Amino acid sequence: QVQLVESGGGLVQAGGSLTLSCAPSEPTSRQYTVAWFRQAPGKEREFAAAIRGRDGTRYYGDSVKGRFTISRDNAKNTWYLQMNNLRPEDTAVYFCAGSGGSPITSEMRRSQAYEFWGQGTQVTVSS
Repeated sequence: QVQLVESGGGLVQAGGSLTLSCAPSEPTSRQYTVAWFRQAPGKEREFAAAIRGRDGTRYYGDSVKGRFTISRDNAKNTWYLQMNNLRPEDTAVYFCAGSGGSPITSEMRRSQAYEFWGQGTQVTVSS
């Protein structure tokens, strides 16, 4: 079973940037789809971004669109979430999620589409 390991979280001031990484424990196919979700204390898990392996299509949540960028380095089999212009409301635990399949567009933002999850990495944005 593939395990996903996130890294790159930390403390940053508002307006700053962070890059999160997600690395699977074993090689994955080009079809592998990865998403980032986040969960703030007392709130439900929220979709942030996803990239579908089959065609490279990217999806973003409304709250991060224009500030976050999801990408994949095929050579390293690693996914990234570049987060710019961070705001205090971006404070959350960020989870990497993966699917060995190829979710359809209507499923890409749903946590149920992903069968593998990382442990999460904390991102804290101070004002």
